[in-house]
Amino acid sequence: MVTMTEELEQILLRMTQPDNAVIQQATIQLKQVFKDPAIIPALCAVMRGSQNPQVRQSAAVMLRLRVKKQWRKISPPDRESLKAVVLQAFMQETEHQVQHSLSQLCAMMVKHETPESWPALLQLLNQATKSANPHDRQVGLLLLNKVIESNPEPFHPHYNQLLQLFSTVLQDHTNPTALYYCILSLTAMTVYTGTQHMNQMRAIIPSLIVALKHLIKADESQAGEAMEVFNELMESEVSIIVPHVADMVGFLLEVGGDSTLTDSLRVKALSCVAFLIKLKSKTVLKQKLLLPILQAIFPILTAEPPPGEHDPEDDEDDDGDGTDNDNPKHCAAQVIDTMALHMPPEKLFHELMPLTQTCLTSDKAYQRKGGLMCLAVLAEGCADHIRNKMLSSVLQTVCQSLSDSNQVVRSAALFALGQFSEHLQPEVSKHCEELMPLLLGYLSSLNQTKVGHVTKAFYALENFMENLGADIEPYLPTLMDTMLSALNSTDSLKIKELTVSAIGAIANAAKELLVPYFPPVIESLKAFLTTTTEEMRSLQTQSLDTLSVLARTIGKEVFSPLAAECVQLGLKLTDSIDDPDLRRCTYSLYSSVSTVSPDCLTPHLTPITTIMLLALKSNEGITAHLDEVALLDDDEDDKGAKDSEEIADDEPDMDVHDAAAFSVENAYIDEKEDACDALGEIAYNTGAVFQPFLESSFQQVLEMRDYPHEDVRRAAFGAMGQFCRAQHKVWIENPTDVNHQALLKMLDVVIPSFLEAVRTEPERQVVMGILETMNSVIKSCKEEVFKNPTRLKEISTVIRDVLKKKTACQDSDEADDDDQEAEYDAMLQEFAGEGIPLLAASVPADSCAPVIFDLLPLILSKTKSSCTEAEKSFSLGTLGEILQALIHSSGGRELAGQLSSRLFPVLVAGVKESDAEVRSNSVFGLGCLAQAAGPLVASNYPTMLGVFSNLLSKEADPRVIDNLCAALCRMILSNVDAIPLEQVVPVLVARLPLKEDLEENKTVFSCLAMLYSHSPALIVKLMKPIVDSSCHVLSNKEVDKETQKILATLLKQFTKQHLADFQAAVNSLPGDEQAKISAVISMA
Repeated sequence: MVTMTEELEQILLRMTQPDNAVIQQATIQLKQVFKDPAIIPALCAVMRGSQNPQVRQSAAVMLRLRVKKQWRKISPPDRESLKAVVLQAFMQETEHQVQHSLSQLCAMMVKHETPESWPALLQLLNQATKSANPHDRQVGLLLLNKVIESNPEPFHPHYNQLLQLFSTVLQDHTNPTALYYCILSLTAMTVYTGTQHMNQMRAIIPSLIVALKHLIKADESQAGEAMEVFNELMESEVSIIVPHVADMVGFLLEVGGDSTLTDSLRVKALSCVAFLIKLKSKTVLKQKLLLPILQAIFPILTAEPPPGEHDPEDDEDDDGDGTDNDNPKHCAAQVIDTMALHMPPEKLFHELMPLTQTCLTSDKAYQRKGGLMCLAVLAEGCADHIRNKMLSSVLQTVCQSLSDSNQVVRSAALFALGQFSEHLQPEVSKHCEELMPLLLGYLSSLNQTKVGHVTKAFYALENFMENLGADIEPYLPTLMDTMLSALNSTDSLKIKELTVSAIGAIANAAKELLVPYFPPVIESLKAFLTTTTEEMRSLQTQSLDTLSVLARTIGKEVFSPLAAECVQLGLKLTDSIDDPDLRRCTYSLYSSVSTVSPDCLTPHLTPITTIMLLALKSNEGITAHLDEVALLDDDEDDKGAKDSEEIADDEPDMDVHDAAAFSVENAYIDEKEDACDALGEIAYNTGAVFQPFLESSFQQVLEMRDYPHEDVRRAAFGAMGQFCRAQHKVWIENPTDVNHQALLKMLDVVIPSFLEAVRTEPERQVVMGILETMNSVIKSCKEEVFKNPTRLKEISTVIRDVLKKKTACQDSDEADDDDQEAEYDAMLQEFAGEGIPLLAASVPADSCAPVIFDLLPLILSKTKSSCTEAEKSFSLGTLGEILQALIHSSGGRELAGQLSSRLFPVLVAGVKESDAEVRSNSVFGLGCLAQAAGPLVASNYPTMLGVFSNLLSKEADPRVIDNLCAALCRMILSNVDAIPLEQVVPVLVARLPLKEDLEENKTVFSCLAMLYSHSPALIVKLMKPIVDSSCHVLSNKEVDKETQKILATLLKQFTKQHLADFQAAVNSLPGDEQAKISAVISMA
């Protein structure tokens, strides 16, 4: 026995040598020794008897691994003696690192047992933590911390006693290490505390804040870790914190603003403030903490860096991707960003704008920069408020700042402009004539060697161009000349990369207008993609991205000939280069190709799906946060010895779903997200040929819905929806029972998981994504979703929960009677509300009536005069869409008639609103009410005609006028005899063609076709304006084929029955329009 212990100690000693060859040799020997059944007693002997602390620590780590894997194989008597030996070793140990490893060993043993089955451990904890000796207390709290962290729940019966202990420990500021372990234990317990512990927990908070102040003085790194207690309290039991919120925020802001402290500690404090705002913005507002937070944040946001230094984002080598989050200034901007996303804009801007204005007019450059950064981060969360109330003034500020004498300010202005372009659409694009020349001029004046600043200019230009649509046309020649010459003339790979990215943005706007420039662009991209050198990697990734954009935008005819080559190119790249970013971009490329030429993917679906499913399964890029490295896995050579019970008990060494213990590199997260997106889209676009891969893809994506990172969860739910739509399409094309059962089986898994996630998912963005996906599934699969008899009730209940702010991601405050809310909170409710008309369109009216009557008060509550324009627009639009769904629903007419008395006055009031979108949606709703209820609302026709006539005489907004024309047509289609046609139809035709709401052309021309058979003389009198407007419809790509067919049939009838009048109308048109009409008629 002695020899084994000595041999083991020698091997472990060699493992500590700074020589790889020695360590490798020792590892081989160690694996041999581990096969000996006497390894556990030998490890115990070394752990207690070695003179070398590193060896004692290694023995403790090895023993922990053995206990983790083999606990059930150890006999009960041996377990008891092991427990005794470990506690003895712990009590006699003097080195902190070894105590640390021994406490982790104890924690592993407690995890397999319960605290009650190890009374000696509880006794030791009780004695040590209450000892008069400060060192014993510290060691006792270390042990307590490790055993509680490993398994907090079994300690639940002791929580009252533990909280009393913590209350005492937190008062002793002379022992900072004891404070540290005490706070970590409290953090681990928080999630399991019950109502019976609330008062004790609340009483501890003031001492906790004071203790943290002392811990900061002793050890900033430990203090940063201990501050996690606030996040845990906020997330799991916020009611504990509420009475102390002001004190907690005061402390965190003091730490965040103290420039003598480390950046990481200040960032931790500011992150806690942002987390509080995200979870409990109403509490922050109620306790009047908004202004104090802003007053503390602004000095951080506008602080000047030390002389001779820059903020990280202003360094010349900054690549503009905003990845440097670990500085207080960035975190201060994030606090404001979080406010914008989670607070009502009116309340936020009331306090924020005076501070921002002061900064923007300051003579100090970093104050001006801070003001611009503030405007930039508001754009996403408060988009409606800025667009409707202050767009021209903030744009003017930003544009003036582009000519600021200081580059730091100009950079911030470019960032702000990029953010505005991304979030304030479509209004920002309307300023194209001022902004485009300004941006082009700015770009041409830049010094190309200042790559950091050039990057920011490209960012602004790209975001602005991307959303321009056809308005980009006048600038295309200049833009593409600039881009192509940059590709050919610069040696800088970064500028080439920026240029390739910009071409993608131009393509998104220009679409087919880019065709003349396509050959030279493709030539450049191919050249970049066939080079294999490492330094080209970033440029290649960007080239793949831009190629994907071109596939979607340039037009099928132009891109299809290249599709097969693109797929092969992608596969070749991923075969030869192991890079998550590059792989991710190939997934997007395959996805794009599936939209234009799905057949090109068919021969390659096996390698394509294999690589994506591997990316989803992969644990690459994951870092375990473990204090010691597991030196070896002792079961490696003992595979056969595992019985099934052991395997069931085995914990995986790496469970990525344990979010707290792991961090994942961003590139691998992005790869998983893009793999989900691509699998979903490819499945849908390739249809039946994807069937052999559908089940394996579905199962793997299903597992990703619990992934720690929210973007991956959102993408997984999106792909699940796409798989349902793909299976539905396959069944429609090939309606076999097997295909139908596969669809119903899939829906029975997917819809319940959507509903559960909407209720329980903490991230609002994920819930919005799920609701949007669920809506698309209901829209595609219609009644199939409701084959399960409980489904309608379940879905409507979840919609109701969201509208009543009852889900996990909503900050509901029962006592809160304030109607104002953050824009994104309202947007979440809109996604839920959009589901109601889809339900109405999918099930018979008598089934849907109880759901509509149940949800109606929640929709109507958002039409009140005190509501925002966005809320009124949403609610009135939803009412209109419900009525539109009832037009084609079985029993819809009766239900629309029942709803009319409640909806008619609300819609009429909406027509008189000052906001054009609200008026437009109200007019649409009235038209749909008339069409859905028909003769049942005949008594309302005179009022409607009066309202419409009054509106037509003064309305200037083109979309409202389009909806007025369509509403009149719906009234005629539904009840032609109730309309004075001679007065109404000429007024209606005079307003054609429709300018903005082109979908309503279908309603208008269906009505005119009906009138031609009902009252031909009236239509013949209006032949000329009807023929005039028809040219706009026939030549517009945005008008659907069905509408164009209705119109073509009407024109054909004109030629048969009233040829002379028709010919006279056509002859007054320009030659090209005459030819177009002739061609259409000949094909009709």
